[in-house]
Amino acid sequence: MIKFGTGGWRAIIADEFTKANIRLLTAGLCALMEEEGHSGATVCLGYDRRFLSKESMFWAAEVLAGYGFRPYVINRSSPTPLIMYTVKQMGLPYGLAVTASHNPAIYNGIKIFTAGGQDANQGITERIEEACAKLDPGEIKSIPYAQARASGLIREGYPFNAYIDSVLQMVDVEQIKRAGLRIAVDPMYGVGLGSLRPVLLTCRCDVDVIHEQHDTLFGGRMPDPSEGALKMLSDYVVEQKCALGLATDGDADRLGVIDEHGRYLHPNTLLVMLYYYLLKYRGWSGPCVRNNSTTHLLDRVAKAMGQECHEVPVGFKHISAKMAETNAIIGGESSGGMAVRGHIAGKDGIYAAALLVEMLAVTGKSVSALHQEILDT
Repeated sequence: MIKFGTGGWRAIIADEFTKANIRLLTAGLCALMEEEGHSGATVCLGYDRRFLSKESMFWAAEVLAGYGFRPYVINRSSPTPLIMYTVKQMGLPYGLAVTASHNPAIYNGIKIFTAGGQDANQGITERIEEACAKLDPGEIKSIPYAQARASGLIREGYPFNAYIDSVLQMVDVEQIKRAGLRIAVDPMYGVGLGSLRPVLLTCRCDVDVIHEQHDTLFGGRMPDPSEGALKMLSDYVVEQKCALGLATDGDADRLGVIDEHGRYLHPNTLLVMLYYYLLKYRGWSGPCVRNNSTTHLLDRVAKAMGQECHEVPVGFKHISAKMAETNAIIGGESSGGMAVRGHIAGKDGIYAAALLVEMLAVTGKSVSALHQEILDT
């Protein structure tokens, strides 16, 4: 049985994460798209560095082609935000990423995105579950990948440059160049480095990297940028006198931060700092959104700046929906996922990292100094 959680469908590899279930979920998505009038539509697919991610993406593409849809395949391991951006940029009704995000290495999964590049809401995922329950797994249609590609049903592309350019257009590149920051990056063996490093190097930052190789076991730890997992990054920042340490989770939609003293910056604090920066230093105006397990300091900052903070249930799809409804500046959760108005509606660890670097460059202050400034406000 296919059952979505707050961040997509995730299951243990070779237990419930199987070729049969991947085909079933994809066929359920096809049934939903046909019901919505999207027959024959293009659908973007991508995958991360996890075991079987690439093969799973091929199986999903074969089913989409079998039902007459036209898969647009990003045939290189890619961050989830790149796939979401592509759905938005190409004006597609749906997208699909094979990833289990920050879960242990024995897991894999699939995230579904809707128009505009945001996480599928609960209504959509429930309808996919219902469609899957009605399908006979032995009757699912598919076309072999090589055959579908040769006939033009499957198209491959790599919109990497467009995504990188979109991030760079959202930050003050020249100001960051002048700051000359040294930054340590830990992609946690995931896909974040391929996008974060080009962004930082374009901004003339000095970039040091740890844990960049491809390791489907993620060094024996969860690819989760939490405090306990970033001890090596913390030590590196202090030893090498870096201005900042940045870590992305397995699919790079979440961010972890180490300040100049090697201290872990809790995602709650990061969210507050970026909102404060956008209001005070960029001069933006608008509300913010958090889930019900995220700091109420955000509410106090919003109130002090004449703005409003909206609370939603856990699950980033609720944050994305509320941001769209209220035209919020920023939305986030205590696990390190956040979105900023004007880019994509879902979590983006790459853009959040670039915005944080801009914050240091524009203010000329360290992370710890900016945090204190907020507390003194």
